[in-house]
Amino acid sequence: MNPLKVTLISHSDTMGGASVVTFRLMQALRRAGVDARMIVFVKNSDDPNIDTASKRNCRTMNFLIERAHIFLHNGFSRENLFKVSEANTGVNLCCHPWIKDTDIIALNWVNQGMLSLKDIYSLSQLGKPIVWTMHDMWCLTGICHHAYECTNYRNNCGNCQYLHNGTSSNDLSRKTWAKKNWLYENSSIHFIAVSNWLAEKCRESSLLGDKNVSVIPNAFPITSFMTRPTATVRSFNLDYSKNIILMGAARLDDPIKGIGYAIDAFNYIFDNHPDVANNCTVVLFGDIRDSSLLKNIRLHYRHLGRINDPDMIRQLYASSKIVVSTSLYETLPGTLIEGQAAGCVPVSFGHGGQNDIIDHKVNGYIAEYKSAKSIAEGIIWALENAPDRQFLHRSVHDRFASDIIAQRYISLFNSLLQNR
Repeated sequence: MNPLKVTLISHSDTMGGASVVTFRLMQALRRAGVDARMIVFVKNSDDPNIDTASKRNCRTMNFLIERAHIFLHNGFSRENLFKVSEANTGVNLCCHPWIKDTDIIALNWVNQGMLSLKDIYSLSQLGKPIVWTMHDMWCLTGICHHAYECTNYRNNCGNCQYLHNGTSSNDLSRKTWAKKNWLYENSSIHFIAVSNWLAEKCRESSLLGDKNVSVIPNAFPITSFMTRPTATVRSFNLDYSKNIILMGAARLDDPIKGIGYAIDAFNYIFDNHPDVANNCTVVLFGDIRDSSLLKNIRLHYRHLGRINDPDMIRQLYASSKIVVSTSLYETLPGTLIEGQAAGCVPVSFGHGGQNDIIDHKVNGYIAEYKSAKSIAEGIIWALENAPDRQFLHRSVHDRFASDIIAQRYISLFNSLLQNR
């Protein structure tokens, strides 16, 4: 019997969170016996099961055309230029040999010139089941990747907060909404939300409210995380006798990460709980554009910058007591899952996929939304009531381990093939 053949399509293989989890899924599917491959816009690894969609010049042109069109519709302003996508350019993959030979087409994050809406429609006409894993809100909105407080996606979009201060009802978001609506009505696509929060947003939306949406979380290499450090990373120069409170992001001062709430929470502990503060160190990792923000932290802290070595990150998690996230919106925050896999207690707001990870005061703490004081109270609770590190590891293994997630995808793929 021939193995199931699946072709995953993603913007990249290792650049960006959505690409990384797609790459992990491909690897997990292959371990499970699936002939899984990836077609990407930008390839950084040397994996032979990954192919680029087109030549570099073509990819660059597609990217620039889309950004230029958004720039034009935003009154020639660069503000919010990368918070939206319209998928007006892309690569037609219908003739790619892997697409011709595949049983399942699995779309992932395909923006910024990878696939246009027309390209996706062409794929849908091949008669092969298509699943589309959503890593943010873009599939259910007109053009934005995160709607924040806006609810226009419940109607037909328009008056987009990212365009001309939201003053036009027939703006680019409304026009792109109409194109997506036509695509969804004339194609058979099974959508996958990576969290229950994102699935709920789909049910609220005018685009996906009546469409097939399953919930399957991202795959994580849970078994690679140890709950105690196996080595001291001396290059970090940390005082490991202190309780380490860890916070990380690709870019710490991205507005969606809400770092101001974290800083206020750390300062609340410093001002009101000096006994706790004296035994804690805040450790931050990831890029930051405005490092002067960190000078406002009164609690002892270290910023380690970007860490590219996965083993060093695992050792850092295993050396920490708590992992904090103050993101205002997260589809499924990976730092919380990875930290919990290493035995850290997660403390976070619950406005997103955090509720799929944290059972309040059982394996973590859900703080009151946008309350720095509540984050501080969660940190203190975690220091006083930290569950067993092995318990925390097991609590995420059964829900997010790569091989378990791969089996859930395989079950869905087989179901779609049987019902084709």
